[in-house]
Amino acid sequence: MARPTSATSSNAKTQGAKPTGGKPKAVPPIEINSELLAHTHVSKAWPFEEARKVLSRIKRIPQPTGPIIFETGYGPSGLPHIGTFGEIARTTMVRHAFRVLTEDKVPTRLICFSDDMDGLRKVPDNIPNKEMVREHLGKPLTQVPDPFGEHKSFGHHNNARLKAFLDTFGFDYEFLSATECYTSGRFDSTLLKVLEHYDAIRDVILPTLGPERRATYSPFLPISPSTGQVLQVPIIDRDLASGAIVYKDPGTGKLTQVPVTRGHCKLQWKADWAMRWAALGVDYEMAGKDLIDSVRLSGHICRILGRQQPEGFNYELFLDENGEKISKSRGNGLTIEEWLAYASPESLALYMYQSPRKAKRLYFDVIPRAVDEYIGHLAAYPKEEQAAKLMNPVWHVHSGAPPEAELPISFALLLNLASASNSEDREVLWGFIRRYAPDATPKGHPLLDELVGYAIRYFHDFVKPAKQYRAPTGKERAALLDLDARLGVLPKKVLAEEIQAEVYAVGKEHGFEPLRDWFQALYQVLLGQTQGPRFGSFVELYGVPETRALIQQALK
Repeated sequence: MARPTSATSSNAKTQGAKPTGGKPKAVPPIEINSELLAHTHVSKAWPFEEARKVLSRIKRIPQPTGPIIFETGYGPSGLPHIGTFGEIARTTMVRHAFRVLTEDKVPTRLICFSDDMDGLRKVPDNIPNKEMVREHLGKPLTQVPDPFGEHKSFGHHNNARLKAFLDTFGFDYEFLSATECYTSGRFDSTLLKVLEHYDAIRDVILPTLGPERRATYSPFLPISPSTGQVLQVPIIDRDLASGAIVYKDPGTGKLTQVPVTRGHCKLQWKADWAMRWAALGVDYEMAGKDLIDSVRLSGHICRILGRQQPEGFNYELFLDENGEKISKSRGNGLTIEEWLAYASPESLALYMYQSPRKAKRLYFDVIPRAVDEYIGHLAAYPKEEQAAKLMNPVWHVHSGAPPEAELPISFALLLNLASASNSEDREVLWGFIRRYAPDATPKGHPLLDELVGYAIRYFHDFVKPAKQYRAPTGKERAALLDLDARLGVLPKKVLAEEIQAEVYAVGKEHGFEPLRDWFQALYQVLLGQTQGPRFGSFVELYGVPETRALIQQALK
């Protein structure tokens, strides 16, 4: 559990209301030895590179009493997508690396902050009851009715969806709601600083705006007392003594005065981001590449408010199957639940770890490879030296303690077993597995049994509907007859490598150039798909007689 700060501290990190929302888990102590510690200070794994930036920060900038604050931000304008989870997973990896670097002597907290006081700008595509929601456009998300009828508001619904998954995964975090922070008074003292430095903050933002927007821009967005909408209106006057602003009501034309505190106003988002950094004392927050300019501007405003902007880096965006940026409101790309229907949370965390500064497609077809890469890294970990272990993604996925797991076959092979047998029966797949690994059982290999379930689901939803068998060409027919004959004379307990050697030999002798054309033909003709795992491994697992039967069926 995150360590509480002193109740008597005047630091912004300890001011205001107690954190609400997701309750932090009990964080186990970290076992650190001198060899591990030496490697962490030079490791090129990106979480350690980021953690060293935070370590340098606390040496460079005098820190008040209190923990180091790691933060992630979430805009609940639509249902959570995996990009949201990715930011939290990656930040958790940096936080853990920092704990190791500092021998766990510096307390830390991870805040997951929801911008749920933002006005709803458009109706998301992927929700029910769109007309009902449309009537509340412009209102804070926590004032828009839940179209699913499950929660107090649309904002509460989306917050609950995110927290439910984070809790399932086991993250240690504190969930903060913008609505609660604004209305409880937690942000009041910093909001008054924004009012005090109103002109300086405008001077930061105005050069980035067009002429029309520049004429009306204000960092403060009043919440209309009559309509409940978040208003983008010019500010006519400011009263520092009472902490209030004056604007002309767009509906009535009357001058209206509201305090900037206690949720009567919220801030434009760049100023809002900076205010949050200052109010919560945030030390680290990463952001997408599309927010590079926003990070710079918010950092400038944060310094105006008397704080240094957080450390962090800009990660690349996730793309859908068409190469377009995934969006919560559009619902393109994958949801968290969709990934977890076909693969483990750990495989998802691995996908987030890999190459965070490169744009990556985030669609169903990336799942099998992510699962097998996770299995491969897990298998390699026990044999590696300490320095290599710190570079292994599973060290970061599992916060330094990857589990032991014996996985005799890959996820891709399981998928091809299901495909070749056209079976969605767990017992059928386990029958093949026991032929390959006689001692394997669902009870003794729970992770493997979990993969069997994922493979059946993935096969049913994606592989089976997309199967497209084709007849072999004359050249391919001759090669398949040759392969069938060679398989027929192999010994009973033949190994995958020996089978693979025969498959290679057939491809070469029948003039397939490049040789991958021969393997592609095998998968298209025998399995109705364009690719698969090593064919020798598949035959060993599926069985030589069964493979010959596939060939005979294809030749007919």
